[in-house]
Amino acid sequence: METVTLTHTAALARLGHALGDPTRTRIMLALRDGPAYPADLADGLGVSRQVMSNQLACLRGCGLVTTRRDGRRTEYRLCDPALAHALGDLLRLTLAVDPDCCGPDCTCASGAPSHEERETAA
Repeated sequence: METVTLTHTAALARLGHALGDPTRTRIMLALRDGPAYPADLADGLGVSRQVMSNQLACLRGCGLVTTRRDGRRTEYRLCDPALAHALGDLLRLTLAVDPDCCGPDCTCASGAPSHEERETAA
């Protein structure tokens, strides 16, 4: 088993931050297919170019995407082909999701009973 370092922990925390936003997640999933330009990504995902610019800046700051100048345009790609594979692996996970958890009314961190616990008690 590989030794986990603070660098590994920081990298996973950045990935978690990136995946915590649905638009950033959709961008990263779109880039699994290959490099793309911001305008094309914005059109494909149905967001404004400003939103796309902000989200790409975040992903770049997290070290998850890289850029390459192409004349006057900038092409974005995932930082490492292994990230595309990891995202694919994450898509294949089967999770038991509590619909009341991790949303606006989430009680999992407060110690209050979960949705399942409330139904069992009823």
